[in-house]
Amino acid sequence: MNRDLSLGVDVGGTNTDAVVIDGAGRVLASTKQATSDDVTGGIRAAIAAVLAQLGEQRSRVSRVMLGTTHATNAIVARRDLDRVAAIRLGAPAATEYPPLLGWPKGLAGLVLAGSAMVGGGHMVDGTPIAPLDRDGIRRFLDRTEGFDAVAVTGIFSPSSPEQELAVAELVREHLGPHTRVFLSQDIGPTGLLERENATVLNAALYSVARSVTEALVTVVAEEGIDAVTFFAQNDGTLMSLDYAAQYPVLTIGSGPANSIRGAAHLSGAEHAIVVDVGGTTSDLGVVVNGFPRESTLPREIGGVRTNFRMPDILSLGIGGGTTVDPRTGAVGPGSVGHRITEQALLFGGGTPTLTDAAALAGAVVGGRSLPSLPPVTSALLKTALEDARQQLEDAVERLSLGRADLPLVVVGGGGFLVPDGLPGAGQVLRPEHGDVANAVGAAISLAGGRADQISSLHDREAAVAQASEAAVAKAIHAGADPLRVSIVDILETPVTYTDHPTVKVSVKAAGPLARLGEKTGA
Repeated sequence: MNRDLSLGVDVGGTNTDAVVIDGAGRVLASTKQATSDDVTGGIRAAIAAVLAQLGEQRSRVSRVMLGTTHATNAIVARRDLDRVAAIRLGAPAATEYPPLLGWPKGLAGLVLAGSAMVGGGHMVDGTPIAPLDRDGIRRFLDRTEGFDAVAVTGIFSPSSPEQELAVAELVREHLGPHTRVFLSQDIGPTGLLERENATVLNAALYSVARSVTEALVTVVAEEGIDAVTFFAQNDGTLMSLDYAAQYPVLTIGSGPANSIRGAAHLSGAEHAIVVDVGGTTSDLGVVVNGFPRESTLPREIGGVRTNFRMPDILSLGIGGGTTVDPRTGAVGPGSVGHRITEQALLFGGGTPTLTDAAALAGAVVGGRSLPSLPPVTSALLKTALEDARQQLEDAVERLSLGRADLPLVVVGGGGFLVPDGLPGAGQVLRPEHGDVANAVGAAISLAGGRADQISSLHDREAAVAQASEAAVAKAIHAGADPLRVSIVDILETPVTYTDHPTVKVSVKAAGPLARLGEKTGA
């Protein structure tokens, strides 16, 4: 029997979508289910729905891929986070700004069990700033109580990883071999404070991620599927469940990345602007060579500034469930979310929404018709729809960077809010199954890995080779077939304020998932 089917699931704020695609990339089954408060219930319902559509072919499913906002929600809601002991290697340099500087006080107090800035770290050329203060680390561990994990961040450790690796070994020797230790070199590129923030967040999310991975495994087992499970990550690629549990912070931007990848696949557009209109927000991004264009700016997650790779996304408070003020016609910022079928005017409720505005303008939404509305309400809905479309037009213009020929791929359940003739955009594409593009993106994704290296310009080729080797190893660890993984992107950036020409090399590797039963290195 040919077991070539992949099941993709994406958990959004309003809906949990699921699809099943075959080896040729064709969608065989799809569903949208309301996202449950515990996340697991929505995943269970979505997986059960698409498997029921498959019937006897369900045994052909060999892979299950999940994209989820669970990690983001845990940070924003301040719930179920682990306590972290943070160690920074860099003293006597970089002691002016302590760890977690700039975090919201409530979040910092919840997460940080204690911090230490000890001797260590490297200069940009790899020269040690100071010898590693091993005794200082041991003293810090002995006096710090009530922590679940240790986060280690060294100055320029992505290009000089030796000290962080030595600290991991020291911590496990001192506290026990099963102590959870997270190294910044595995989390983000250079940029000390942002990388440190991301590493501490990652450590704090371990238990949250483990609960989601276990829930996914449980649901798959309940359905009797013999399948390998994967998580979607920020750059539009996949990673194994074990890898996701170790690096949960890498899943935070997976939803928008899935939408962009799915939109590119469904439309056939390798270069395009994508707008994913959901029930709560519209996320706009750019697809370049089939992958999301990445942001070069630091990103804030729950008020915490980080620098790990995220899609270049522009989010608007415009969705099918976005409320319209019944007195002024103002759009949002509230949304009825997954309760739209109870509260929107189109469904017999009493709350005006953008879905009602689109239906009034002639959009077909679920085959329903609006009830008779007072003239003043109709006028306000028309004003709101025009406002929403103006915001979308402005966002498309910002992302296009002056290119008017880029097609606009419209996906998501609220795609009817986007007009066909949007100024500033090229051809508007509405691919079949676009309402579940995010789940399609999860199902088709490759496994990927990334590595960074800093070197003198003279040694640039060696730096590219070293970073490429590390990126390929990370992709294989994430689940890629070792025989088919390849380098898909190399970015070189000059490093300023150095006494000789220096370059930072960032390499991304990706490849098809290893087949069922093959060893992936995960």
